[in-house]
Amino acid sequence: MIMKKEERIDQFMESMNSNNRVTSDYIVSLNPQEVFVFGSNRQGYHGGGAAAMAHMRFGAVWGLGVGLQGQSYAIPTMEGSVDSVGWYVDEFIAFAREHPELKFLVTEIGCGIAGYTPQEIAPLFHEAIGLENVSLPQRFWDVLNESIDEQ
Repeated sequence: MIMKKEERIDQFMESMNSNNRVTSDYIVSLNPQEVFVFGSNRQGYHGGGAAAMAHMRFGAVWGLGVGLQGQSYAIPTMEGSVDSVGWYVDEFIAFAREHPELKFLVTEIGCGIAGYTPQEIAPLFHEAIGLENVSLPQRFWDVLNESIDEQ
């Protein structure tokens, strides 16, 4: 079934607003079922930005740069290109689908130290729009909304 543009926009807005699916810009604590999703390097050297916060507060393991660690989930953003980040985002989305009991708070991965823009990274999360347990930063939602408007 092909949806009309208005239906796609309505579905998008409903997804974004349901269960407050906008990640806060400043996360210092988590509820037991919440997971802090951050950009990392594959070596797991969590020395700066959201990675340092994940290491200090949410159980990210030094030396482990991918996947679930305590109440955090690492997505490598420091090596390669947007395409390589996309592979890890796809892996994360599959993991989130398998774990509906968890709520994933995605930070602006790749948009700090790694040097990408929300316009480059947000489209990688398109498949997460319909996942009720994934929250995205407002700037990612804005980019995703623009892409729906253009369709």
